[in-house]
Amino acid sequence: MNSSKTMRLGVISALAEEQQGLIEAMQSPYKLTHGMRDYTAGKLWEIDAVCVLSRIGKVAAAMTASILVEKFGVTHIVFTGVAGSADNLVNVGDIVVADSLLQHDIDASPLFPRYQVPLTGLSHFESDLDLSNRLGDAASHFIENTLHQVIEPAEKLEFGLVQPQLHRGLIASGDQFIRSRAQIALLKQAHPELLAVEMEGAAVAQVCFELGIPFTVIRTISDKANEEAAVDFMRFVKSVASRYAFDLIKAFCKASS
Repeated sequence: MNSSKTMRLGVISALAEEQQGLIEAMQSPYKLTHGMRDYTAGKLWEIDAVCVLSRIGKVAAAMTASILVEKFGVTHIVFTGVAGSADNLVNVGDIVVADSLLQHDIDASPLFPRYQVPLTGLSHFESDLDLSNRLGDAASHFIENTLHQVIEPAEKLEFGLVQPQLHRGLIASGDQFIRSRAQIALLKQAHPELLAVEMEGAAVAQVCFELGIPFTVIRTISDKANEEAAVDFMRFVKSVASRYAFDLIKAFCKASS
């Protein structure tokens, strides 16, 4: 994949709160509706960009990514949003940048090995190294310099945001909201290197792989993917993750322009 070509950036999120502020920050925005989704195009800090909400789940995300490329001509894709932790060292408020992604709920065995996407020969889809590095740099800068300015003290206290960390590694996607320790234990047994779980990223990864589009996925950890995962989930997305996403995309675009 060539991540050095002139960029038209596609920014995908599953929920409106995960893109809060981005459309308002666009220069000369215009909206097109296609396939029951609103695509807003314009300039984000001098970068040609298209923002869209995919809605939740792998099919929704795959459709959205395909349309971004085929109809709107994006050359690079970033998926930003929240995820559940799949590792004891990954805590609420941490940021995970995907080095690779897999679909944890795909199983075409015995015809194909479990977790392998049939007829691709792959179970893990690697994100674009250059995009991931640039978003990782933006995340590090945000954690060190900006986070404590934009998150309210009450939210830091509520969610235990003492010193968030940046992680790089494996993210798994599936059409399930993971909400039990038993589910995480099974996934960790199968994939010991797993850092986070969500519901869209690996589908976008497969689309981008097949279309030759550089992509990466960046997730803010909203919960520990256990029995308390749904508690205050939307409050976290609105008051914490939305600020993360806005500032990370802003820093990324400014560094890329």
